[in-house]
Amino acid sequence: MRARRRAVADPRARTPETSLMPASKTRVAVLFGGRSSEHDVSIQSGAAVISALDASRFDAVPVAIDRRGRWLNPGRSAALLPADVAVKCCLDPVTVSHEPGKSAGFDVAFPALHGPHGEDGRLQGLLDLGEVPYVGSGVLGSACGMDKDVMKRLFREAGLPTLPHVTLTDGGAIGRAAEAVEHFAYPVFVKPANLGSSVGISKADGPAELERAVRHAWQFDRKAIVEPAVEAREIECAVLGNDDPITSLAGEIVVAQGFYDYETKYVTDVAELVVPARLEDAQARAIRRIAIAGFRAVECSGLARVDCFLERGTGRILLNEVNTMPGFTRISMFPRMWMASGLTYPDLVSRLIELAFERHRATRNLRVDVA
Repeated sequence: MRARRRAVADPRARTPETSLMPASKTRVAVLFGGRSSEHDVSIQSGAAVISALDASRFDAVPVAIDRRGRWLNPGRSAALLPADVAVKCCLDPVTVSHEPGKSAGFDVAFPALHGPHGEDGRLQGLLDLGEVPYVGSGVLGSACGMDKDVMKRLFREAGLPTLPHVTLTDGGAIGRAAEAVEHFAYPVFVKPANLGSSVGISKADGPAELERAVRHAWQFDRKAIVEPAVEAREIECAVLGNDDPITSLAGEIVVAQGFYDYETKYVTDVAELVVPARLEDAQARAIRRIAIAGFRAVECSGLARVDCFLERGTGRILLNEVNTMPGFTRISMFPRMWMASGLTYPDLVSRLIELAFERHRATRNLRVDVA
């Protein structure tokens, strides 16, 4: 039986906190690019966000970060975008500062950044210091959501089902890799702990391939995780909200052969994205419960895409990972799952900005004095 349930609450609902947004147009600094191997993917996400912003409510200010970590002015940033997107941008100068009250030229930041230096809490810390409202999780949620080792430990602490894993740190003896995973049956997957978009992931069918895979992962991060392969369907669920998050309908990634690696996602485009996923009602409800639990275990806010495995044969659901800033193009799974749940892409982007102001108000109300 195919599940047809909608999101657990109306995703278009507005909250009283929306009054925190400026009375006139809100200027949104869309951050993209970044010092990460996911730089090009981030540019695509940034362009999609800018295209989706409701021009009657928002002005989009593009702020690109190049591969060396240099922040570009709006004019140079817009030059990196497709022409039809660049013309929608406001190119007035902006200032981003770590000092409260010193940032200028925008009202809220939308970090459409993926991977280290953008999605891992470092940027979020800068924005927090400057008291700048921003879309997405804070420092802790972003950092834990980026580190697959820490994330999985938090899942287990919360009693959530996830695959076992072994962590291998660069600088250790490479010969210990096979010894460390001897209690796993091959094949296994090796992943950089702090990276997304399937960059640096390899499948190993034996000790020799394991060594190569670990060395490859260490090119992208000093820490790699190894986990057993599982014969399973890849099911994803989108989460939206702060203290009271809701879920979308689930989607499924169907790959004819191999696994959902970087080339399959962004180069060959041969994977089938099925939304909504063909699930029994009980399976759909369980996946959505686990998605919310994973979101909370990592202390996310704003948004996340939660990835699960549905093991073939047993029907066991395993929580794979939480992505605190998933791909944001119109064909990406996160917006597609919300569109299938009744929330248009422009409304999704607007809601995320409202959630950013909501979270900002909550943190600003905290006391900093002891008197």
